[in-house]
Amino acid sequence: MELVVQFQVLNQSCQCLAWKPRPIIAWGAESQHVVAGYSDGTIRVFSISRTEMELKMHPHAVALTAITYSTDGEMILSGGKDGLVAISSPRTGMTIRVLTDHKGSPITVLQCTGKQYRDFGVEGSELWLATSFDRRVSVWASDWLKDKCELLDWLSFPAPVSPEGLGSLPPSLAAFCPWEPGTLVYIGFGMQKEALFYSLRKKQVVEKISLPYFATSLSLSPAAHFMAVGFGERLLRLLRCPAGEVQGCTGGTQGGAGGAQGHASGAQDYTGHDDAVHLCRFAPSGRRLLTASHSAVLVWELTGG
Repeated sequence: MELVVQFQVLNQSCQCLAWKPRPIIAWGAESQHVVAGYSDGTIRVFSISRTEMELKMHPHAVALTAITYSTDGEMILSGGKDGLVAISSPRTGMTIRVLTDHKGSPITVLQCTGKQYRDFGVEGSELWLATSFDRRVSVWASDWLKDKCELLDWLSFPAPVSPEGLGSLPPSLAAFCPWEPGTLVYIGFGMQKEALFYSLRKKQVVEKISLPYFATSLSLSPAAHFMAVGFGERLLRLLRCPAGEVQGCTGGTQGGAGGAQGHASGAQDYTGHDDAVHLCRFAPSGRRLLTASHSAVLVWELTGG
């Protein structure tokens, strides 16, 4: 629990970042990299092992809002406040493609996942999705080495008219479901407060889970059927999917975490944040969960079987 490396970029704010995927080997056996997106539209790649910036690119004219690596780490996908999605090569520093399908609405989520060639009858080495603030989700099959990128599905979720305006609405969030291939989870402002499970094969919503409020953050465990949802009401909910008995979760940060309230539907609520829970993130092992609010970062350990 100590600061190991710190990078500082003057006069720019870091809006998003992502770790480069790597083989499961001992720490330090290869160079560790983080890519970060900034408010001036630039992307910077940092080497943790060498404690230096290795690359700076400028694929966007506006602030970045989302960023991720492709599953093999060979490409960087970035989304901006204007809704444009850029695909750039960290090897050459060149932007090879810009997608305008979400133009006009900030990108809220970019996520990649590995895929088999015959999964959906299209060519590609991976699936990836882009979500924008206006409740639209696009799903793509791509093979960047062959310069192939094909739109697989396009989702648009309805919502009532908001008197407060678009800027005050909760974000649109989507993620591939780790335990259900070909399925994605969507949470956002809509007709109901709920999480939707959408099947890319059936082209329809196959399951709905009710939520107490509109969500501000979302994470799905890569190791078990658990979903963490954060809310603006300083609340964290841990759900077992499908519904069942939830395993325990204990806070592990200085200052302590709040109490928990159980639900018969396989959900457990946790308090202890000082503001909206704007970030939920499961560790790759699925045994720990990191959440963040305005001035607090909480680390939770999942216990039990």
